[in-house]
Amino acid sequence: MNLSFFDQFSSPSLLGIPLILIATTFPALLLPSQNNRWITDRLSTLQLWLINLITKQLMIPLDKKGHKWALILTSLTIFLLLTNLLGLLPYTFTPTTQLSMNLALAFPLWLATLLVGLRNQPSISLGHLLPEGTPTPLIPALILIETTSLLIRPLALGVRLTANLTAGHLLIQLISTATVVLSSVMPAISILTLLVLLLLTILEVAVAMIQAYVFVLLLSLYLQENI
Repeated sequence: MNLSFFDQFSSPSLLGIPLILIATTFPALLLPSQNNRWITDRLSTLQLWLINLITKQLMIPLDKKGHKWALILTSLTIFLLLTNLLGLLPYTFTPTTQLSMNLALAFPLWLATLLVGLRNQPSISLGHLLPEGTPTPLIPALILIETTSLLIRPLALGVRLTANLTAGHLLIQLISTATVVLSSVMPAISILTLLVLLLLTILEVAVAMIQAYVFVLLLSLYLQENI
């Protein structure tokens, strides 16, 4: 029983071939492709409005130098948003519950923001490791602490996204199992657990959207420190 709860987090495979690539590319197939017509349909108009809204929100904390990252950050937000939401459907797999995938997204982008700062303003980027006015005896300890907090950022990004989605899926699995088991034994309590399951599903939809936004927002804040 305990192993079956975690089976939903194992990567799907067919004939020994992992299907993780299909799971990550499938959300992009749901987006309507743009055409050359002067008047677009409602779905394309809604898509453009959503993309403009996400881009505007992500560019608020950034200076004009960071606006060149708009395409990367917006694409990452839409990818995480669709992947998290599609993972809430029955009989689906959520790639963002895999820590390896989240770290593969977080580490290169964090490293890119760090290298941008070291290239454009090396003195200011290195100055973040030592707060101004630090007493001389505390300088080695503070440099070590700030360096550790800097290097742990990509790990924190990946673990935050993985932990929130994994906990939500496990709660849904546990409560749905309890609802099915109690339906034949105690129908009244089964109805109560069903209501809790519906409320939890609504909460998980919000968590899936918020975590995708928080992941990219933190990356944009890291970028702002280095431009």
